[in-house]
Amino acid sequence: MKIATTSLEGVLLVTLDIFYDKRGKFIETYNEQAYISRAMKKFVQDDLSYSKARVLRGIHGDSINAKLVSCVHGRILLRVYDCRYRPTFGDSAEFELVPGIQVYVPPGFGNAYLALDDSIFCYKQSAYYDRAKQFTYRYDDPRMLQAPWPVVNPILSERDDKGPFSE
Repeated sequence: MKIATTSLEGVLLVTLDIFYDKRGKFIETYNEQAYISRAMKKFVQDDLSYSKARVLRGIHGDSINAKLVSCVHGRILLRVYDCRYRPTFGDSAEFELVPGIQVYVPPGFGNAYLALDDSIFCYKQSAYYDRAKQFTYRYDDPRMLQAPWPVVNPILSERDDKGPFSE
């Protein structure tokens, strides 16, 4: 496993070891000891999201929950946004997730993603999901949109379609 820093403070890019043989491949997707030793939070909840190609989800996050996100099937374009009330608010980084690539998203950051193919998005959370504590910003918020999403007429949930713009 290789863990690299990114342009966003605290956001980490994880490249997992993939072992191949005649049967296929094997990927260890989580090892608590390895992640905790790199100052990542302990995780208490796992979630999967199945998305058709052209589904765009987010920008979602909260101030207490860290996430370890990955794509276990398909391809996903992930954007992570600094949503802390600091001069860096709105800064973002972009990653293409495929099996074997993970991104650690610390508390205070939001994430959004576009399913480039029919995909399965997996995320571990350091706190139990609490909708009341989450923030949502529109996927096309001008303060956060450093590059247009590469999709015309994305498939959106009502929450993402009607989410607020940052102030």
